[in-house]
This record gives sequence, C-alpha cells and structure tokens, in this order.
Amino acid sequence: MNDFINELQLKIERLENEINFKNGLISILSHDSKELFGNFLWLIEELGQKTISEEDFFKLLPQVKRDAQKNLQTIQDSIAWLKTQYGEFKIKPAKIMVMDLFHYLEEKYAAKLKEKNIKFYFKGDHNVVIASDRLLIEYVLDKIFNNAIKYSFPDQDIYLQVITEGDEVVLSIIDSGTGINEKYLSSIYTYDNPIFLGTAGEKGAGLSLKIVKNFISLLHGNIQIISTENKGTTVSLFLHKFIE
Repeated sequence: MNDFINELQLKIERLENEINFKNGLISILSHDSKELFGNFLWLIEELGQKTISEEDFFKLLPQVKRDAQKNLQTIQDSIAWLKTQYGEFKIKPAKIMVMDLFHYLEEKYAAKLKEKNIKFYFKGDHNVVIASDRLLIEYVLDKIFNNAIKYSFPDQDIYLQVITEGDEVVLSIIDSGTGINEKYLSSIYTYDNPIFLGTAGEKGAGLSLKIVKNFISLLHGNIQIISTENKGTTVSLFLHKFIE
C-alpha cells in the first residue's frame, strides 16, 4: 500500500512540474513576443510619423536586434521541447563517445570561443562512452556550454570533464566566470529567478535551463549545479554508461 501511495505521489509531483513548466513557457513566449513586436512596431510608427529622427531610429536598432536574437532563441528552445511532447517521439538510446560531444561543442562554438579568446579543454578518459539520446544530450550540453561562454570573461578557460563511477558517467562543464549568487541557486529552475546579462551583454530568456532539466529527466539522469559568485560554475550531468 505504501509503495502505491509513494508511486502516486511521484506521478502527482511530475504532473505538477509539467503543468508549471508549460504555464511558464506560455508566459515567457507571450511576454517576449509582446516586448519584441511591440517595441519594433512602436519604432516603425514613430519613424513614419516623424516623431523620431532617422538617426535615433538607427541608434535603437542594435537593441531591437538583441531582443530579436533572444526571442529567436526562445522560439527555438520551445520547438525543441515541443518535439518531445507530440507525435511519435521516443527516446532513442545510442552509443555516444564523450569525445564526439566535446568536438561537437568545440566546432559549433569556435567563433564565440575565439571572440572571447576562451580556451576549451577536455579532462578525463578519452574513451568513455555513454548510452543516451543524441538529440537530447546535444541540446543539453549545447545550452550549458553556451551559458559557460556567456558568463565567462575573455581569456578564461572552460573544461568538459568526464568521470566514471560504476555504471554512471558524470559529465561536467566547468567555467571560472561570474558564477551565481547562492540565494538564486535554489530558484534556478523556477520562473522567479532574475535574468542575468552575459559578460559581453548577451541576453537570454532564462528558458534553456528549464528545458535542460526536463530533458535530463527524460533521459533518466540527474543534473547538479554548483556555483560561487565571481568564481565560476560547474554543471554536472549524471548519465548512464554504455555497457556492451
């Protein structure tokens, strides 16, 4: 009887988390689209009515561009999540070498790493293999690594570290950037935490980590974030080792 009650409580908790996630997603999409299109339409109208000079209009365009980039990222993140919710989506565990994931990040973010002169290193056994869904794990590492670059200062280092513990593999992305104040860590996955700008003024909607947690749950893994303000952040993923 106790097992049945515990299982029911877990299902209720998962359902509540899903409802909160969906409500939060709708709220972000609604707010961001109003902010982007509202500001852009206002600019166009002001220019058309000549209540704003062309010079001022062009001065405001970089901000409109940053807002558009942020909102495009929000839409892309939302689409990635929606793909897991409808149709015939199923987790497809595959044999994935961790070094392949390292090279995937290294190549995808080559321009951003060069822009901040950040060095990206691998630590651990080069031959470690995990059993995971490539689509989901690449998305997860993509978002975590993007944040590591965003909150790192120029000339700093970032590491992808791999540690094996029995049948479990711990993948950690480690940076020595701005870090997160301890009082915000407990609300990192909620919709109450503030949005921080990157060290080069990069903006985000604060949605990525919430989807990351959702995807890690789908992979039956866990995520842990350890961070110290002004010292850096370590995001660790606890995943399944590939066993022949």
